[in-house]
Amino acid sequence: MNDTVHITVTVNGEQRELDAAPHHTLLDVVRDDIHLTGTKECCVVGECGACTVLVDGRPMNSCLMLAVEVDGSEILTVEGLTDPDGRLSALQEAFLTTGAAQCGFCIPGQLVSAHALMAAHPEPTLDQIQEALAGNLCRCAGYEQMAEAVFMAGKEGDR
Repeated sequence: MNDTVHITVTVNGEQRELDAAPHHTLLDVVRDDIHLTGTKECCVVGECGACTVLVDGRPMNSCLMLAVEVDGSEILTVEGLTDPDGRLSALQEAFLTTGAAQCGFCIPGQLVSAHALMAAHPEPTLDQIQEALAGNLCRCAGYEQMAEAVFMAGKEGDR
């Protein structure tokens, strides 16, 4: 009896074949099997957004998705926002410049959510930014700096 399911996913542009237990979440697989620990585990009930990744271009709470649900999907984690040569994107640089990074725990989810917003709206409005980041909680209350960073990156033409 095999208690795993074979799945194929593309994570940050690299195709991966994995055997996942049916009860393992996408968060479990990203952190424990693929060893991309930028995606954070926090509330595990979909309330905080720290585990946000893009699944086929849409922000999703990876703690709420079973790994078997993403078979055949493209996943983008916060590590995938950095250029292959290690250079930060303009969005990541803007988070540093504005002081939005603060403690850093929520930042991976915030960055991934902002990246998805900017893919759809390269120069987002403040209302669009606030709506896109609304599912991500920040313990440091750096919301103003985060909105400023996204706005700044939009003006610089980063996606």
